[in-house]
Amino acid sequence: MPDMLPTVPDARGHFGQFGGMFVPETLMTPLQQLTVAYEEAKNDPAFHAELDDLLHNYVGRPTPLYYAERWTELLGGAKIYLKREDLLHTGAHKINNALGQILLAKRLGKSRIIAETGAGQHGVATATVCARFGMECVVYMGAVDMERQALNVARMRLMGAKVVAVTAGQATLKEAVNEAMRDWVASVENTHYILGSALGSHPFPMMVRDFHRVIGIEARRQILEKEGRLPDMLVACVGGGSNAMGLFHPFLNDADVRMIGVEAGGDGIMPERHAARFQGGKLGILQGTKTWLLADDDGQIELTHSVSAGLDYAAIGPEHAYLQSIGRVEYTYATDDEALAAFKTLATIEGILPALESSHAMAYVNKIAPLLPKSTVIIVNLSGRGDKDVETASKYLL
Repeated sequence: MPDMLPTVPDARGHFGQFGGMFVPETLMTPLQQLTVAYEEAKNDPAFHAELDDLLHNYVGRPTPLYYAERWTELLGGAKIYLKREDLLHTGAHKINNALGQILLAKRLGKSRIIAETGAGQHGVATATVCARFGMECVVYMGAVDMERQALNVARMRLMGAKVVAVTAGQATLKEAVNEAMRDWVASVENTHYILGSALGSHPFPMMVRDFHRVIGIEARRQILEKEGRLPDMLVACVGGGSNAMGLFHPFLNDADVRMIGVEAGGDGIMPERHAARFQGGKLGILQGTKTWLLADDDGQIELTHSVSAGLDYAAIGPEHAYLQSIGRVEYTYATDDEALAAFKTLATIEGILPALESSHAMAYVNKIAPLLPKSTVIIVNLSGRGDKDVETASKYLL
């Protein structure tokens, strides 16, 4: 691992061999315009002032860093803190990025917003900011995900968004992204695509990461106040990887802070029964970026499975692929059963319903914390609340 990691991708959007811009020619101009607008916004105090005001007064930042005392006592090992992104307006970290991007869309003079969503939290966040700024909103969502996340579909529609069911292929997140990109190709003049994770073509992985860095910046300050030192370990679930990058990035150059990304192990590491890209995956290109993904020997994208709609995706964000390749972040997985057990544990021990996505990170903590000294400090990112998953979890747990 290098002594100091780069904080941005190179000019072409590459993190080492990963990332880049692999899109139709039609999208090159809007992506380049977005890159320029973002660079200008980063250096504009007025942009930051407006975003910070909204994050504080509209969204509810900073979120607490909560010491999970009873969970810590139950496991009998490391001291566990929860970064409570579930307490944000709309119930998940996704609102951080949605706000940042709609302010960019406003700077670009766009009047129409499109988005994709899996678990529905990014769709809800996008519908929310569109309502706040008076913009047209269209959200693409796989038909399978719409059924298992019906509450979030209703929330989006109540805020005025048009939710389009995608029935192609597996009818989950990958297909929703495909449809959103087709829409964008046909409507670039007046439309901005608020991509929901640290995925896709440059500048999205960098931009989404940056809008979520507030998670790690706050957590760093809060743990220094509470413990007088940095944590020993950070844990976050990883689908595309936005919540994990938001927590990890401000700590990347702290060599003593161990970082664990937890993918969706589904029913176990068998073809088409999981979404753990580092377990039998390979290097490839999907939906605008070069990264680690699940594909067969002919390069065809494999079907994926996870009890959590937000982790049910065949590729991982390119910066995660880079961080894994240099050994800075460790990646493991939790199965559906382990995530559901963690969901129940947190509900009954702490009175908190975690999103099934976040429950994968909790599942890893269930396994690792008892093996560590009581002096060890863990921060786990509670990236979203589980209201949306109550029906799914109830089928297994009640």
